[in-house]
Amino acid sequence: MIALLLALGSSLAYGCADFLGGLGARKAHVLRTVMIAAPASLTVELLLWPLLGASFSPGALAWGAASGLASAVVFALLYRTLAIGPMNVLSPVTALVSAALPVAVGLLQGEHLGSAAPVGLVLALVAVVLVSAGHGTGSARPSRTALLLACGAGGAIALQLVFLHQAPSDSGVAPLIIGRAVSSAVTLTAAGLLRHRLGTERPAYAMSAGAGALDSLANLLFLLAARSGDLAVVAVLTALYPAGTVLLARGVLAERIHRGQLVGLGTAAVAVGLLALA
Repeated sequence: MIALLLALGSSLAYGCADFLGGLGARKAHVLRTVMIAAPASLTVELLLWPLLGASFSPGALAWGAASGLASAVVFALLYRTLAIGPMNVLSPVTALVSAALPVAVGLLQGEHLGSAAPVGLVLALVAVVLVSAGHGTGSARPSRTALLLACGAGGAIALQLVFLHQAPSDSGVAPLIIGRAVSSAVTLTAAGLLRHRLGTERPAYAMSAGAGALDSLANLLFLLAARSGDLAVVAVLTALYPAGTVLLARGVLAERIHRGQLVGLGTAAVAVGLLALA
């Protein structure tokens, strides 16, 4: 139950971070948003160091750096996918792949789930697709390139989560700090190389910093959940993050929640109940 609650907290934090990051990206180039979010995220993780400890063992350094590189790849692929579109088709693909691969890794590593868990996992995967799909999902056909990029982005997200899970359980927040430092260095370098294409708009500093801080919180909750529970269950529940974004968009921006998304939210609730029983 502790792992389940931590995973749901991680999912909610990821969803809130995406919501703030999306609002920030409306005001300035997405790289300008990342230039604020990345240092803010790293600052939060450094502040957590004295509270939760950090052991910079070779394993923590290696897996943390690997997760950071995967995080940078996520950004690059998602940005390119967004440019190609349509995101109302590609977002469910990305979310489904990001959930399915860690499930496979967890089961291959010998995780044993209760009798109700398989049904809960399947329902959670269905909920991921339904919640992250916007209105008119069937109105446009993505290109093969766009589908490959969406799958690649989902795979990179999955690898980031798997790499964090592989870090030594006694390493504290060291993998998070190393991963964030690596991903920040990569994205800031990219921003420097593309500075002439970023435009002159000023970023939304508060929103961008808030997105970075929430992303750090989400990573921390996922790491704690994965250390106390099964990766297969934790990864699927974490992949429900679009639900938080959808609910915030409804409450703050008065955006309509479509029928399929409501069904997805209900399916997610049933899936969580089954996984809790398992």
